[in-house]
Amino acid sequence: MGSMQVKTDWIPDAEVRDVYSRQCPCRDLLDMLADKWTALTIGALEDGPRRFGQLRVKLEGISQKMLTQTLRTLERDGLVTRTVYPTVPLRVDYELTELGRSAAEPLAAVRAWSTGNLPQVVTARRAFDQRAADVPQPSS
Repeated sequence: MGSMQVKTDWIPDAEVRDVYSRQCPCRDLLDMLADKWTALTIGALEDGPRRFGQLRVKLEGISQKMLTQTLRTLERDGLVTRTVYPTVPLRVDYELTELGRSAAEPLAAVRAWSTGNLPQVVTARRAFDQRAADVPQPSS
């Protein structure tokens, strides 16, 4: 996800909303939603609020920096709320907003498709790699 920023200097009604158009601001949103850590973070929050540490445990392999960036992007885009409780130690919960819950359903379908079709994809990759390895290389 890195330094991805969704454009904020456009007027929705005046813009083209064709995702196939290079100028469409929806492309930035699609890029954000298609990010692996975004899809997994939204999935991890589907069952209710979680603390940062709980998310790190659930999202095996995510770095602290990447989780922080992902949560900030989701909060900025209105998909996640961050609630700070004035306790000692400080408690911070992250929770999907209504908008975030609306994104959760299609992302859950993508995650389910990924797990359900992994064997076929692995088989296709192996076959492709084998065909590529069998192609004679031109001699110089």
